[in-house]
Amino acid sequence: MLLAKWIILAETRAQAAMDRRQRRNPSASSSAFSSPASSSSRFRSEKFSSNPPKTSNSLEDAHQLKSKCGKPQRPEQEEEEKQDPNNLLSLVGTCPFMCPAGERAQRERLRDLAVFERLHGNPGKTSPSLAVKKFCRTIATKHMQASDVRPLPVLEETLNYLLNLLDATEHPFDVVHDFVFDRTRSIRQDLSMQNIVNDQTIHMFEEMVKFHIISHHKLRSCSSKRSFSSVHYLNMEQLKKCLISLYALYKENRNSNSIYKNEPEFYSFHVLLHLGSNSQPLVDTCFHCLFEFIFFSISCCLVLVSEYVTISVLKGESLSLWLGRVPSLILKSKEMCFARRLLRLFRMGNYKRFLCTTTTEASYLQYYIIEPYINEVRALALSCVNYCGYKLHPYPIAHLSKLLMMKELDVESFCNACGLETSTDERGNKFLSTKQTNFHYPKEVFPSYCLLGLEHF
Repeated sequence: MLLAKWIILAETRAQAAMDRRQRRNPSASSSAFSSPASSSSRFRSEKFSSNPPKTSNSLEDAHQLKSKCGKPQRPEQEEEEKQDPNNLLSLVGTCPFMCPAGERAQRERLRDLAVFERLHGNPGKTSPSLAVKKFCRTIATKHMQASDVRPLPVLEETLNYLLNLLDATEHPFDVVHDFVFDRTRSIRQDLSMQNIVNDQTIHMFEEMVKFHIISHHKLRSCSSKRSFSSVHYLNMEQLKKCLISLYALYKENRNSNSIYKNEPEFYSFHVLLHLGSNSQPLVDTCFHCLFEFIFFSISCCLVLVSEYVTISVLKGESLSLWLGRVPSLILKSKEMCFARRLLRLFRMGNYKRFLCTTTTEASYLQYYIIEPYINEVRALALSCVNYCGYKLHPYPIAHLSKLLMMKELDVESFCNACGLETSTDERGNKFLSTKQTNFHYPKEVFPSYCLLGLEHF
C-alpha cells in the first residue's frame, strides 16, 4: 500500500509539472510530445537529405563557438608559449665587440661604468677594448637583435679577457669578483640565446666553473668589510647553475664509449658540494656515539649509530638518485671514487682518514671546495681529544699538530677559538688540558688554516 501511494504521488507531480510547461510554451510542448514515428521519420529525412540543415551541434560550429566564447588564456599559458623553444626564432649574433655599441653609448651617458671599463679613470668614458656587456635579467630572445648578441669567437675572447683580470692586484679581489661575476653571466646568456652546443662551449663553461671555485676559496680570506655570507651564497648559487649547464653539455656531446678529459673531476664537484649537508648535527651525533662507546654501554652506542645511519640514508637520497644517472665510466674514475669516499668519511666522522685522504688525493679545485669543512672535521677531532682524554695527562700540542695536520702556531689559536685553554710547562712545551667543559663550535667563520701537505694550493 505504501509503495502504491508513492507511485501515485510521483505520477501526480510529474503530470503537474508537464501541465505547467505546456502553459508556458505550447509550441515547445507540442514538439516535445510528438509521436515517435514522426520523430524518426524527420531524423531519416535529415540524415539522407542532399542538403542537411546546419545545426549548432556540428563540429565546425562548436569550434567557432569555442574560439569566440572560450575562456581567455591564463598568463602562465601565454608565458609558456613565449618560452617554448619551438616558438623562438633562430638567432646568430653579429656583434664584433665585447659590448654592443648601443649599450656602450647608453652606459656612458648614465655613467654606469665599472672601474675596469673606464678610459683613463673617467666614469663617463670607455672604449670597445674596455667595456663588457652587462647581464640583463629581463630579456627575451624573440625581441633581441642580432647586433646586440656576440658570436662564439667574441665570447671566447671576452671570457679570456675577464679571466686575466683575476690576477690583477690594483683592486681588492671582491671588486674583481663582482665585475667578472656579472660579465660571465652575460656570456652564458648569449650562449644560451644562440643555443650554441659544442666543444668550445664546454671549455668555456669549465673555465667559468673554475672561476667560481677559485672565488669560493679567495673570498674566504678577503679582508673586505662586506657581508661574506651573501657574496658566498651568490657565488655558490652560480657555481651550481654552471655545473648543471655543463653536465647538460657533456650529455649532449658525449659519445657512447668515451667521456671528456675533465668530465670526471667536474662531476666530482657535485658530490663534494654535499659535504656541508647537516655538518653540525653530524659532528654532534658522531661525538655522542664515541662518548657513549667509551663511558657507557655498547648497546647504547649501537642505538645511536643505527639512528645516525638512518638519518644519513634519508638525507642522501637525492644524491643517490643523481649518482644513478651518472655514466659508469665516470663513476669508476678515480676522481669520483675519491669524492664519494671522502663524503662517506665525513659522514662517519673519521677525521684522521678524512684529512689524510684530502692531503694525498685532492686536486687544487677539489681542495678549494673541501676547504671550508676541514676545520669542522678538526673541531670534531679536538672534541674527541678533549672529552675522551685522561685528565691527569694533558695532550701535547705537538702531537695535536700532527693529528690536525696544521702548524703548531695555529693549533693554539684553533683551540682558543673552540673555547679550550692551553698551558705551558717549565720547559716551554705547550699542552692541551683535557676534560674542559667549555668546548664549543665557533659561531663565526673559522680563520683560514692551511692543511699540511697542501701548502702549495
